[in-house]
Amino acid sequence: VQPPEKPLQAEEWDKLREDFQAPEVFEEVMLNSMIRCNSPIDVAKSLLTHVAKRKGDVAYNVLVKYLTLCVQQGRVSEVRDVYDIMKARFKILESGAYSLLIKGLSNSDHWRMALTLLEEVKKIMIPSRTCYECCIKAASRHQDFKLAFELYDEMLAQDVVPTLNVLQSFFDFSRGMKGAELQKELFGILLYLRDNQIYPHKTFMRSIRLWFESIPGGNWRGRLTKIKESGQCPVCDHQLEDSNLTEEEYSNLSQRIIKDVIHGTDTFRKTSPQEFEAFQTFVENRLPFDIVIDGLNVSHIKTRKLQCENLLDAVNCLAKENTRLLVLGRKHMLMNTSNWKREIMKEMQNKADFFFAENISEDDAFLLYATLRSGKHCKFVTRDFLRDHKACLSDSLTRHLFRKWQRGHQVAFSAEGRSIQFLVSFPAAPAFRYDCVVQTTGDTWHIPYKDVFEEKYSYQVPRKWLCIQQK
Repeated sequence: VQPPEKPLQAEEWDKLREDFQAPEVFEEVMLNSMIRCNSPIDVAKSLLTHVAKRKGDVAYNVLVKYLTLCVQQGRVSEVRDVYDIMKARFKILESGAYSLLIKGLSNSDHWRMALTLLEEVKKIMIPSRTCYECCIKAASRHQDFKLAFELYDEMLAQDVVPTLNVLQSFFDFSRGMKGAELQKELFGILLYLRDNQIYPHKTFMRSIRLWFESIPGGNWRGRLTKIKESGQCPVCDHQLEDSNLTEEEYSNLSQRIIKDVIHGTDTFRKTSPQEFEAFQTFVENRLPFDIVIDGLNVSHIKTRKLQCENLLDAVNCLAKENTRLLVLGRKHMLMNTSNWKREIMKEMQNKADFFFAENISEDDAFLLYATLRSGKHCKFVTRDFLRDHKACLSDSLTRHLFRKWQRGHQVAFSAEGRSIQFLVSFPAAPAFRYDCVVQTTGDTWHIPYKDVFEEKYSYQVPRKWLCIQQK
């Protein structure tokens, strides 16, 4: 439906509605079209007036679509009008309407109304990320940082994950501001990036740098750099944290993972205790391995190639100099199908140990168990981020160790070009001798960053760093 360019009279709307093949949804379809074309508000208003006259009132979902258009165009007085109508007519609104109202009001001088609405939402549900972030940005924009950080802390406490966009806004709005408390809160955001292994993108990194350099009397200076292989920063000569776990940390971590993750509640949801026991026996009789490969995961790396050929490329690439490989496969790989050819499977089985699990098994627990039991030197290959397992680890220290171990042991690979490229040499120490996360000594900060924003968590660590030093 093409929306009209100017408001119509009642009979003109009636005519359009009659000509439409499904008149009962005419208003909704028309408003959707207006949202898409960003039609003038008075055209939408004339449709709403017509509906109100014809039916006596306007349905909830039609009001929400009109509200979407008002918010899209920043029409604050119209947003307030819709809010008044909705409040009078409906006892309770659903989350979509609340999000729209909060978004529409938070960008205006009536931003405190958005906070009132946020309180209303809290009575019935956990507010969405959008609701929290609109209010946080509004408070920051009006320099009410105490409120902004209260909302941010509340958001984290509710397990609502903030976007990088809102984290960046804290640094943008705080530029040039004084105050030890504010500085402490912003350092807290940098430590949040560290704890969650989040790499800011270039524009976010610039905001961090500009904020540091704008702190009154702070004498901070930021420079972009690449860390040397040894882990030394060429700008400030500082040595970055080692990526290796100590013997004690490694032993604590492997005990905890085996206890919490592998024998915890989540392992056997997709695998049977008997199968896992058989796997443990298999591993114990063949220890230690150098590299454990998630076969199914790696087999999907190039969509144009057969799955068995992708896996063969990986095995050939890694089976060097007596490297002992364990490939975790699935029973269907033995069926001699178009994707899993028997002769290729045989060739791989001469170069690596294979364990074939049931077709519904969860591989991650198998992967972690075999890697950890093989010892500190053993690496693993998968494109998964293993986020679920981090969640099973109950305290933040163990989670930090798990991520650190993962950064040093998960082999990144890319499928650009004709063959699979593994971004690590074997049999080598971790991919990096230094730990690739945000780190500080008090008078220096080192922040790894990526050129572009990636919504997906990535285990591929950046090579670019921001070094910030206090002179």
